[in-house]
Amino acid sequence: MKDQGRRAIGIVGGGTMGRGIIQLFAQAGYAVHCYDALPGAAQNAVEFVIGMLRRGIEKGKITQDGLDAVAGRIHPCELLSDLGGCDVVIEAIVENLAIKIELFRALEKWVPETAILATNTSSLLVSAIAGGCARPERVAGLHFFNPVPLMKVAEVIPGVRTNAVTIDTLQDLISGAGHRPVIAADQPGFLVNHVGRGLYTEGLRILEERVAGVADIDALLRDAAGFRMGPFELLDLTGLDVSGKVMESIYEQFQHEPRFRPSSLVGPRIAAGLFGRKSGQGWYEYDGDRKREGQCPIRSSTICSGLRVWIDPAADARAAVAALVESAGATIDADAKNADVLFSLPWGSDATSYCVEHGLDAARCVALDPLPDIGKRRTLMLTMATTPAVRDAAAAALGSDGVPVTLINDSPGFVIQRVLATIVNIAADMAQRGIAAVADIEDAVTLGLGYPHGPLAWGDRIGSHRVHCILKRMQAATGDPRYRPSPWLARRATLGVSLLTPEAVR
Repeated sequence: MKDQGRRAIGIVGGGTMGRGIIQLFAQAGYAVHCYDALPGAAQNAVEFVIGMLRRGIEKGKITQDGLDAVAGRIHPCELLSDLGGCDVVIEAIVENLAIKIELFRALEKWVPETAILATNTSSLLVSAIAGGCARPERVAGLHFFNPVPLMKVAEVIPGVRTNAVTIDTLQDLISGAGHRPVIAADQPGFLVNHVGRGLYTEGLRILEERVAGVADIDALLRDAAGFRMGPFELLDLTGLDVSGKVMESIYEQFQHEPRFRPSSLVGPRIAAGLFGRKSGQGWYEYDGDRKREGQCPIRSSTICSGLRVWIDPAADARAAVAALVESAGATIDADAKNADVLFSLPWGSDATSYCVEHGLDAARCVALDPLPDIGKRRTLMLTMATTPAVRDAAAAALGSDGVPVTLINDSPGFVIQRVLATIVNIAADMAQRGIAAVADIEDAVTLGLGYPHGPLAWGDRIGSHRVHCILKRMQAATGDPRYRPSPWLARRATLGVSLLTPEAVR
């Protein structure tokens, strides 16, 4: 596919995804022929793409000559047979297996035997679509993300019978359009939707357990962990009706794998029509696309002068926490029996377990999450016995420099530890099963999901031994197999080997 001037790309479907794919390849220099079964839809798609490019002229991203050249490469088609001269045809129609199979069978009558047929499906098995074709070896998945021109990654998914030439050609095609091709096995959710389950499912689980509220969970993951959006903001953006079906589908297709167990909180909200931005209300309320911000409770200030604080002497972040509370006027006391506030900094444990294990007074004990940068947002976990006076004094000491402090209820692993450990564990299991290569997992997550780090690189930053510890302690505390560590992760944590190290081939 390197000789772009002699290649023709066919697009079936003039909807949102089809339009984006048209624009991507036309701008990359390919001749693009587009067809839609709805009369006039193909022409409308072309006009939409040209309109989008015209906006680029106003912003200085493209010249008029450049726009004219791109427009000259886009050809609306009235008949499916008009795609007969295409080297690659990409389908971007409704997510219905029977309809896709019918389309591919019809395409086989018109395109050359050397042509490749690709499906942009996000949820159907590529092998099932290919199974309806006379030549399944030339059928593959080619999954783009919206908006296609801006999301610089595409999943290339071989079916069980797809040949290597087909995959190599599609990789060249994607690279030639300036995107990063990643190979994903024909498994539920492929790569991006698979690894992205962790943020949603664990965020919902934390809410189910009443560890923290919607806004607090989102704020912690956005401000302290560096996500662009928290799970509930993201669910509102994608639409809970859509995301809810994906969660159910992946859970079912993975034979009820506990790591992907959906939340019982979702069904009633879908039934009530609380889909998110498009319905005006989801987990948040909206004015158009703008989220209505709630009022944060304001706590009365607490004077820390004379406050005696004990900090876990084994904690890695002890020095930084000590400096912070001393700057607030507190005094560090080495004897837990004499201190007014007892600070623990556990990995994977809850505050109650820490108190019992170390023989501390739970009424005076709070826990601080040691994972994120304490300069952005801090998480303070309370035991059920923590007194209001201790709670307020601890929050005042931690927030004396103006950094926000989020209070949460007792939970093994806090909020950020739980979510990140879940994400890392899912990615490790994907690598274990060969669903995608390590490098493809990392790039797909940063480019397709916008996470600040790839999941396995994130695991290395935290420390694989710590991630492993968090998961084991959460599993022990809850008895839930959703937290069982992947063997791929466990072995690397035990040996001290980087999570970015691929599996050895024997």
